[in-house]
Amino acid sequence: MSQEYKHQSVLLQESVDALITDQSGFYVDGTFGRGGHSRLILERLSPAGRLLVMDKDPEAIGVAQTLRSEDARVHIWHGSFGSLREAVAGQAQGSVQGVLLDLGVSSPQLDDPLRGFSFSWDGPLDMRMDNSRGMTAAEWLQQAQEAEIARVFYEYGEEKFGRRMAKAVVAARTKQPITRTLQLAEIIKEANPAWERHKHPATRAFQAIRIFINNELQDLEAVLPAMLDVLDKGGRMVVISFHSLEDRLVKRFIRDQERGDDFPRDLPVTADKLNPRLRSLGKPVKGADEEKSENVRARSAVMRVAEKTA
Repeated sequence: MSQEYKHQSVLLQESVDALITDQSGFYVDGTFGRGGHSRLILERLSPAGRLLVMDKDPEAIGVAQTLRSEDARVHIWHGSFGSLREAVAGQAQGSVQGVLLDLGVSSPQLDDPLRGFSFSWDGPLDMRMDNSRGMTAAEWLQQAQEAEIARVFYEYGEEKFGRRMAKAVVAARTKQPITRTLQLAEIIKEANPAWERHKHPATRAFQAIRIFINNELQDLEAVLPAMLDVLDKGGRMVVISFHSLEDRLVKRFIRDQERGDDFPRDLPVTADKLNPRLRSLGKPVKGADEEKSENVRARSAVMRVAEKTA
């Protein structure tokens, strides 16, 4: 395992408060990271409670294995939360009372130059959350078509200058392979004609590549209906998002499940016949000013909570 990096779990108390409804229940932390949320969940559970922790990152799984050696209530799944149904089915624990997702990249991943997520320092252009398998960002940038790179920048980074940036990447790789984070950041920076105040010109492009390489939005789209399938009635989903693409998916899913079946508006069907499956609990929660000042990740965090009704 690489050097340990400090990690502050975002909305820690708020998310666990919202999640736990039965101290003897079975819960899932779909994004274990370094275990901040999981440890607090375990504190709140009785000896009869159980916690399944999931993560793509082999280093996170190493930390989870240490926790498992200290607490037999912990069960581990190395893989994406997109495999939630399969992971839960293998536990023989019965229905789930709550699922927590803390989306995006973790602080230890961002802060380790060897992982290649950040342009704050130089490192290999990797960006894989599971760095034991799959294509690195450098490998993808070397072989992807210009149109595909532009599409990724636009769709996953909401980068309006994506075409200019993609063209610059393709031109640069003909001279030498793009293998380092600062190398890519400089190419993107020079191709960006309108820098935003207090934001590095490569921020959106790096986000886009990371989301694409790790199938983040596809995994989120897969896990949302899976959570409904595994949750017991009255069970809760708690999702912390860090950018609009994630939050939009979560918001729409909860809204659609609250509405229930999609009947034409002119049909005489009462609301109780529409089979709604979720109930949104409260308004979206954001970090307090104190947390935002202490933890930069908390500044963009939005937490949504919903309860399964049927």
